Amino acid sequence: LGLPKGNGTVKAFPRKSSVTKTPRIVSDSDIQGSKDAVIQDLERKLRFKEERISNGQQRLTYEEKMARRLLGADNAATVLDLHKKLKSRSRDSGDENDKIQERHFRPHFLQAPGDLIVQEGRLCRMDCKVSGLPTPDLVWQLNGQTIRPDSAHKMLVRENGVHSLVIEPVTSRDAGIYTCIASNRAGQNSFNLELIVAAKEMHKVPSFIEKLQNTSVAEGHPVRLECRVTGVPHPQIFWKRENESFTHNTDRISMHQDNCGYLCMIIQPALKEDAGWYTVSAKNEAGIVSSTARLDVHAQWQQPNLPKPKKVRPSTSRYAALTERGLDVKAAFFPDSSPLPPGGLVESEDL
Repeated sequence: LGLPKGNGTVKAFPRKSSVTKTPRIVSDSDIQGSKDAVIQDLERKLRFKEERISNGQQRLTYEEKMARRLLGADNAATVLDLHKKLKSRSRDSGDENDKIQERHFRPHFLQAPGDLIVQEGRLCRMDCKVSGLPTPDLVWQLNGQTIRPDSAHKMLVRENGVHSLVIEPVTSRDAGIYTCIASNRAGQNSFNLELIVAAKEMHKVPSFIEKLQNTSVAEGHPVRLECRVTGVPHPQIFWKRENESFTHNTDRISMHQDNCGYLCMIIQPALKEDAGWYTVSAKNEAGIVSSTARLDVHAQWQQPNLPKPKKVRPSTSRYAALTERGLDVKAAFFPDSSPLPPGGLVESEDL
């Protein structure tokens, strides 16, 4: 047969042992995993191998292609249209709700003042800050009556959103309960405060009821410079001589005043250097007034020393007193008598 000759022995191969294989049990998770793998593979193929429809229609989306494969062309179109309508309604409803929430935000006061006490005639400012959408409108009221802008009442709005009610000058009519109302389409909000107006202190310019008077005094004697002044409130008093101001009392010079407006300066004793122009000034918040007078200091007058007159002892007879001096009374009545010698006259209290 043309076969090679050999030694006639046939090599025997070992036979496989017959082992009974146990069938593998496939679980549900394995089945689901294989399905997912197939779907993922299908998705990859569809993404990279999209084809256009031959009749020139719009290119199908990934969802449309999957729907056509699973549901068929007609059923897929119906389901997709319904899904689009539901999605569109949901989106429109969400936009509408967002617009309502954005445009209707109730006013809320972020800053509001408390009760105020302002002195009459001064400036009063009430500041507040409010938020809300749309931007709220503000109205100010006094004791329930709306405040209208005028020369004394101004409503201001700054760039940072702070609203202000400015009153200048404040009068007693501005006292009361203030209400600020902020409102928009979403609602309104308000706050209250009380403004107390303190009565203005009355001011009256000082005036002299009695002014300083020019005075003259002998050197070494005391002297008083006095006047009377009025004013509200009680004025401060300033004394000066020429350009020299008196700030405090000294041993010789003292300044006094009482609650009735009486003022005085006492100089004791007065010296030559005290002479000059004295000025007293009264000053308060309403103004200042002054009064000026001159003080003259002269040398003290001294009475001259005169010789005392001669005296004689008084007697009952004037003539007897003369005869005691050696005077011949009878001879005095005759024309032929000689005159008295010089220096012979005497003084008598009886003559």
